[in-house]
Amino acid sequence: MDRLLKVAIVQQFCVQNPQENITQSIQGIHEAAAQGAKLVLLPELHKSLYFCQIEDPQYFSLAETIPGPSTELFGKLAKELNLALVISLFERRAPGIYHNTAVVLDTDGSISGKYRKMHIPDDPSYYEKFYFTPGDLGFTPIKTSIGTFGVLVCWDQWYPEAARLMALAGAEILLYPSAIGWDPNDASDEKQRQREAWITIQRSHAIANGLPLLASNRVGIEHSIDQNQAEIQFWGTSFITGPQGEMFAQGSESNPEIVLAEINLSRTEKVRQMWPYFRDRRIDAYSSLTQRYLD
Repeated sequence: MDRLLKVAIVQQFCVQNPQENITQSIQGIHEAAAQGAKLVLLPELHKSLYFCQIEDPQYFSLAETIPGPSTELFGKLAKELNLALVISLFERRAPGIYHNTAVVLDTDGSISGKYRKMHIPDDPSYYEKFYFTPGDLGFTPIKTSIGTFGVLVCWDQWYPEAARLMALAGAEILLYPSAIGWDPNDASDEKQRQREAWITIQRSHAIANGLPLLASNRVGIEHSIDQNQAEIQFWGTSFITGPQGEMFAQGSESNPEIVLAEINLSRTEKVRQMWPYFRDRRIDAYSSLTQRYLD
């Protein structure tokens, strides 16, 4: 029997005022619900501008506890609209310990679980190691009333190991809240290569694991408070794929919008019967993967 699920991404443009961002998120969720979505994914750190463009202690004030004001607000909304929500928060765990955390809210408004970003980048304009402690919850899928979600966050999306471990633990869908874009000074052909690589690697995770996948992103140019710091042009292009990497829906490179599709959670079994990667995995020969490099 088919398990059909209408899913949506809120591709969002973020501004300086957090309340405006919250309002945009809520409007997007309402719009997705009106189109029948039962699962809605928001972009990474959608409450604020992407503050990791610079290292500045003032931004620790954006962090909040979980449970906290955002889980309460969005939990009520999930219950009101009878859908599951994946939100992305700057978590204040304890004094001096902060995480980049995705929270799954079930259809009754409760917290089904959370995932703390495991891979933390430290690159020009993406200085996340200054703010975030690496996750310690592992690659554990989160069970909800409508399915079991393998939630990962942005930089995690480049690692096939993370997607595989979520799949091996029973994830029925892979979800990637993201904040990724170009340096506006990059050449147009380099921009195209970067965006296509981002899309390709995630479609590959869907194919290798026989799972549908949602990848959200923010959109538009965001300036740093430090005027000497180059801004980021977030490239949007949020997308939804099926378990063979087939593109169901994709957002534009420049506009806030709702990206919507219907997926079939039952199709994973059929795809894995046709393409039995899990059957043929040589788990007896993979021990070297736990090493940093094979010198």
